[in-house]
Amino acid sequence: MRHENPAPERAGFSDFYTPDMKRVAIQGIAGCFHETAARRYFRDEAIEVVPCRSFGALFARMAGDPALLGIAAIENTIAGSLLPNHELLRQSRARIVGEQKLRISHVAAALPGQGLDAVSEVRSHPIALMQCGDFLKAHPALKVVERDDTAGSAREIAEGLLCGTAAICGADAAELYGLEILEREIETTKHNFTRFLLLADESRAEAFSEPERIDKASLLFTLPHTQGSLSKVLTVLSFYDINLTKIQSLPIVGREWEYRFYADVTFDRRRRFRQAVGAVRPLTSGFRILGEYAECTDPAL
Repeated sequence: MRHENPAPERAGFSDFYTPDMKRVAIQGIAGCFHETAARRYFRDEAIEVVPCRSFGALFARMAGDPALLGIAAIENTIAGSLLPNHELLRQSRARIVGEQKLRISHVAAALPGQGLDAVSEVRSHPIALMQCGDFLKAHPALKVVERDDTAGSAREIAEGLLCGTAAICGADAAELYGLEILEREIETTKHNFTRFLLLADESRAEAFSEPERIDKASLLFTLPHTQGSLSKVLTVLSFYDINLTKIQSLPIVGREWEYRFYADVTFDRRRRFRQAVGAVRPLTSGFRILGEYAECTDPAL
């Protein structure tokens, strides 16, 4: 069944584009959580969002256009690290210049004028459907249909004028595509946050640097397959009062039992961090600073 009212038109940001406006590549379509994160990060200025179908496409787009910024999810408090994005970052010329933490909250939304009792089908990304398991259990009559994207599900319903079908998506997507929110905060776990990295080509990274605010860095290094190699690195960081907030290991293909490490650290004094880097570097191989930036201590709710 199809609704009679047309889907709303949205003025594109290209309509208001100015030459000095920042352009930010996102994974997903308009209204997705990546767009929300980008706009929260640049909350005091207008930006032009450049949608990309995948994270690989995002990094490729940045590689072909050094003036383009990017924002990419790197970890979630429920799902953990997005390991492929660590590798995409390692292989790219991109540098981390900032971060945004965003609470992931889902809504059930449908075409205007419909109550939840009129809905027989719900569409969304498999992860979003999983995160809203209790809501779906409470409505067992709903047919669950997996889609590639949360915002895409909302757009599909709006453009197809589909009655009796709801999307599980973010509130921004529901508003953007003219859907009516039937129920808010339907995710099972309310403490669900995703950390996004703001990326810039290495040729432009310094332009976004605010030395007085930098208190966090992301590191990449490889360790020899010898006893105590990691503990030596951690001991040095501790000696220089560097706080390790995350460490992630990934196997090095073709080198059995050797691992590449991604580490996030925070610090009070950048000078001490630089001293720590000088002491750690000889203990590792392939050492790189993937970015120095200001820690996000006020997640967007």
